[in-house]
Amino acid sequence: QVQLVESGGGLVQAGGSLRLSCAASGRTFSSYAMGWFRQAPGKDREFVAAIRWNGRTTRYGDSVKGRFTISGDNAKNTVSLQMSSLKPEDTAVYYCAAVTRSIVLVTSSSNYDRWGQGTQVTVSS
Repeated sequence: QVQLVESGGGLVQAGGSLRLSCAASGRTFSSYAMGWFRQAPGKDREFVAAIRWNGRTTRYGDSVKGRFTISGDNAKNTVSLQMSSLKPEDTAVYYCAAVTRSIVLVTSSSNYDRWGQGTQVTVSS
């Protein structure tokens, strides 16, 4: 049932950079938007970034704004997350997600219907 696969996670020092990638796997689908969410132990899933293919508009969570950049190719159902100036608080499992219908709120995880298994990002002090 997993239709998205993340890659690029790992260990990085504070202040460093890391690039995550996400690609469709298995059955193909058309998406309205794709995004990234993250979840640290004991915390709720947090919105990180999203891109609407219609107009290619982007949205970022306040905690990552100015440091992270989302990009992608809607024809290939791929999306990347370029992360810079990483902080220990960025440590989490990062999930790629897609939605196959039009939605209003791209910041809400409940609106997405395709998810990857997640990739661990650990930022050391």
